[in-house]
Amino acid sequence: MVTDPARRFFSLPDVAEILSISVPQVYALVRRGDLPAIKIGGRGQWRVESTALEAYIAEAYASTKEFIDNHPFSVDSDTDAKDPADVD
Repeated sequence: MVTDPARRFFSLPDVAEILSISVPQVYALVRRGDLPAIKIGGRGQWRVESTALEAYIAEAYASTKEFIDNHPFSVDSDTDAKDPADVD
């Protein structure tokens, strides 16, 4: 899904698709206050404003950059570089 610049609000499933994560993960971000959202209507539907989503993404990039800057990747000459996600 490509974000439509004219679209102001996204549902939690929309946000999940944009971020490639699950809806429960988006809900947890909202409930923890990491991703600002509003609850609307009698059934309490959550909506995330597009500007809040873009701000969250920008902050995620900034915190990732800070982590990388503080934890530089280095390869020991005795071992091969492995991605921690590639677990046997």
